Amino acid sequence: MSPAELQRRLAAFIAQQVGAGDVQIDGLRRVPGGASRETWSFDASYQQNGQTVRRALILRRDPGATGVQTNRREEFLLLQAAHASGVPVPRVFWLGDETESLGACFFIMEYIDGETIARRLLRDDAYAPARRVMTRELGAILARIHRIDLAAHHLDFLPKPPAGESPAHAELDRYEQIFRGLAPDPHPAFELAFRWLRAHLPSSARLALVHGDFRIGNVIFGPEGTRSILDWELAHLGDPMEDLGWMCVRSWRFGSDDKPVGGIGMRDEFFAAYEDAGGGDVDPERVRFWEVFGNLKWATITVSQAHTYLSGGVRSVELASLGRRTAEMELELLNLLEGT
Repeated sequence: MSPAELQRRLAAFIAQQVGAGDVQIDGLRRVPGGASRETWSFDASYQQNGQTVRRALILRRDPGATGVQTNRREEFLLLQAAHASGVPVPRVFWLGDETESLGACFFIMEYIDGETIARRLLRDDAYAPARRVMTRELGAILARIHRIDLAAHHLDFLPKPPAGESPAHAELDRYEQIFRGLAPDPHPAFELAFRWLRAHLPSSARLALVHGDFRIGNVIFGPEGTRSILDWELAHLGDPMEDLGWMCVRSWRFGSDDKPVGGIGMRDEFFAAYEDAGGGDVDPERVRFWEVFGNLKWATITVSQAHTYLSGGVRSVELASLGRRTAEMELELLNLLEGT
């Protein structure tokens, strides 16, 4: 579908939703990034109750009509639940879970202005105030995510561990299966990590909504601090300590290794803010398990990216460079496991 046709259909869809006779769409442009969905930004203006309404909006759309038409609907419902629960996320407006309107399933949400490049947060003077407050902000936000009432918001579609199986056991099995199916070469450091994780599996935990990719790279921020949490595609039911451990993975520090929480703060401050906001008690040993797991998970993803490139599936320099980062994960895992 051409941008001109997409613009025309967008205008017609929004006009139907708001009961306007005419909707003006301006500045429609494709936002870079994302292979599993398209993201477009645009401005919409229309007359409603005698007033001119102008909105800066984001369109999230599946990349074409496929047999699976639920992704955007589930993301819409997650964002709706998070917003209603006080989590800073874009407000979602309209869901189109049919293909007739725009050729694929989609939803439209508000545009949140701000920065997303983590290196700027960690290094630019303009974000020094944000660096001072975001560790506690993110701990409190994570507590709100984990307190979302799943039944009240009808989130029963979320993936969850099999009955009688702990979240840690289920996630470790899943990523080991992926690793065994893709790794083209032996990786002794990863084998050691799998053995360590098997030997240190935490017991069953309370199930909560786990964001699944809670890290600095998925935060919109400004000079004052956190503005929005993005990318909910990996959300599932699991151990809430998983999100705390993932935030502490070394790769998300971007060189600021003296501050393990996203390169901006310390674990104690992060954990205390989480507890103060009602997230429940933090078990540092359980978080450590998930931090080790998180490094192995990211290593599995880099192996997967390398496999995609080496197999000729996608000739991407980005995939090749991510594949080379596998060695970083090997070193980090050896450092984490030394002396244990």
